[in-house]
Amino acid sequence: MYINQKKRPMSSRKPHPLSSRLASVLVVSLVTMGIGAFTPVFAARPSAAAPDSKSKDTDRQYVLTRPALVVGIFVEGLDADYVNLLRDNFGKDGFNRFINNGVTIEDIDYGTDIDPTAATAMLVTGAAPSVNGIPASRVWDSETRSDYPILLDPANIGNFTDETFSPAALKVSTIGDEVRIADGGIGLVHSVAPDAQVAIVLAGHAGNSGFWLNEFNGKWSTSTYYRDVPAAIAKHNYGVTLSSRLDTISWTPSIPLEDYPDLPEYKKLFPFRYNFPARDPNRYRAFKASAPGNHEVAQIGVDYISSLNLGGRGVTDMLNLGFNVSPYPYGREADTRVETMDAYLRLDSDIASIVKAVEKHPGMANSVIFIAGTPGPSGSKRDEDKWNIPAGQFSPKRAVSLLNVYLIALHGNGEYVTGYHDGYFFLNRKFLKESNLDERLIRRESAEFLARMSGVTAAYTIDDVFERRAGENPQALQRNTSIKHAGDILVTVNPGWEISDGSSESEGGSHLPVIRNVANTSPVYILAPSVAPAKIEGPVDARVIAPTISRILRIRSPNAASLPPLRLGKR
Repeated sequence: MYINQKKRPMSSRKPHPLSSRLASVLVVSLVTMGIGAFTPVFAARPSAAAPDSKSKDTDRQYVLTRPALVVGIFVEGLDADYVNLLRDNFGKDGFNRFINNGVTIEDIDYGTDIDPTAATAMLVTGAAPSVNGIPASRVWDSETRSDYPILLDPANIGNFTDETFSPAALKVSTIGDEVRIADGGIGLVHSVAPDAQVAIVLAGHAGNSGFWLNEFNGKWSTSTYYRDVPAAIAKHNYGVTLSSRLDTISWTPSIPLEDYPDLPEYKKLFPFRYNFPARDPNRYRAFKASAPGNHEVAQIGVDYISSLNLGGRGVTDMLNLGFNVSPYPYGREADTRVETMDAYLRLDSDIASIVKAVEKHPGMANSVIFIAGTPGPSGSKRDEDKWNIPAGQFSPKRAVSLLNVYLIALHGNGEYVTGYHDGYFFLNRKFLKESNLDERLIRRESAEFLARMSGVTAAYTIDDVFERRAGENPQALQRNTSIKHAGDILVTVNPGWEISDGSSESEGGSHLPVIRNVANTSPVYILAPSVAPAKIEGPVDARVIAPTISRILRIRSPNAASLPPLRLGKR
C-alpha cells in the first residue's frame, strides 16, 4: 500500500553498525519467508474487528485500501420483482449472495423510457444522454434520411466482422476509463456482451478490449479501436467455435414446470423448446437473446478472470459483462413468462460461476462485484384478438405523407418533412430556411396536426421538450434528449398499438413492436468487502451509480458525473 511519509532532513551521522546488521537480517528473513505474498500497492489489512480465520463469510474478512478486481454485470431487462419472486429457486452464490451480503437498490430511475444502450451509458458515465451523447442505440441522419448505429465509426474497421464501431460518440469518460487512468494504464479493462454497442460502452475510451457476438457468423467480434484479443476469445473463435456447436444447443426448462412460481395451470402443460438450426438465418440473433447466449458470455468471463490473471497484478482490473433477460422475442406466444423465469434461473447460475471464479482468485476480500439492470425493450407481441384488447396500427410513413400534404396546404408546395425515427418526425430544415419560414411556427402547426391523428396520444415540439413542457416528467425528458440527434416533433402512440412500418420495426421481422407502457423496477446489487449490507427501496437516480462505484474503488468519478455518490455504510 502507499504510505505517505514526511521528508526528513539529511543527517551527517553515520548509521550504527548494529542497525545495519539488523536491517540485513530483516531483509534476509523476508526473502526466506517469500515476499511474493506481499503486494506493494493493494495489500489487504485486517479490519478493526477481524473475523476468526475459520469464518466462512469470505465477503467480510478484510478492508482494502483499493480493490484488485471489479466486475460489472449489466443485465438488460432485469426486474427486481422477478428476482424477488424467484429467490427460493436461486442458489446461494448468485442473486441471494448479493441480496444477503451486499447493497440492494431496488429501483433505479432512468427518468424516461430509454433503450439498453443509452441506459448502460448512463450507468457507466453518471451522466444523462444530453451530456454523454448516447440517447439511443440508433439515431437519424437527416442527410441520408436513414437511421444508423450511434457508435458507427467508419475510421475503425472490425475484427471478425464488417461492422465499424468505436466509442467516439461517447462524449465523456466512463468508470472503466477512470480505472485505467488511476493506475497509469497498467490496470486492464475488458468487456464482453452480446450487443456490439453495449460492449463498446462498457469498454469505454481507454479499454483494452470490447467483444460482442456477430449475429451473422457467430464469431466474437471487436473494433480495431481496441488492441487486445484475449486468449479466451481466440479459443472461442478458432477452437470449439459457436458455429460448430450451435446445432447441438437447445433451450428447455431447467426445472419441472410445476416448480416455477405463480404459473397458471395451462402454462404447466407444454414445456418450451428452442433450437438454433443452421437453416435458420436468424439463429445467431435468436441465440444472443436467449439464456444459452448468457451462458456463453459467462463462460468467457470466467476464462478472462483466470487466463488474464485479473486482480492478481498489483493494480485494479475491471471486467464488464453484458447479459439479457428481456422477454424472448422469438417465442411462439405473446406470453413468454416461463422463458423469462428460466432465463433468470440460468442467469443466477451464471452469476454464481463468476463469483466462484473471483473467489478462487483474487478472492472476494479483494474484489467488488455489482449487478446493474437496464430497461428491456418497451415493445412486445400483440395479444391475441380473442381478448378484445383495443389495438390499431400507427404508420409513420402515412403520417409523414399526410403531414407534408397539410403543410403544403398552409404554406405552398415543397417537401416539409424528411422522415420519422423512434417517435420523432424530422422537418426539412434546409427547405424551411430557404423558404424563409418560421421553424418554430411550422413545428407548432405540425404538432397540432399530428396530435389529432388516430393512435397518437400526444405530440410535442422540440421547443416544448427543451423548455420542459413535454411529457409526464418534463425535466427527465429534457435531460435524456440529445439536441444533436433529436427531431422536431415527438409523438407518443397509444398503448396496444403497433408501429406498422419505419425504422422501429424489428430487424428479424418476427413481429411488429407493440407499445406497452410498463414501469419496470431495474435494480442494482453491490457486493464489496468494505460496504455493509443494506437495502434502499426508494427510486434512486441512475446517474449516482457511477460515482458510487467510483467511491468504493477509491478513484475519481467519471468527468460528467455531477451527482454525489450514495452514502453507503461501512463494515
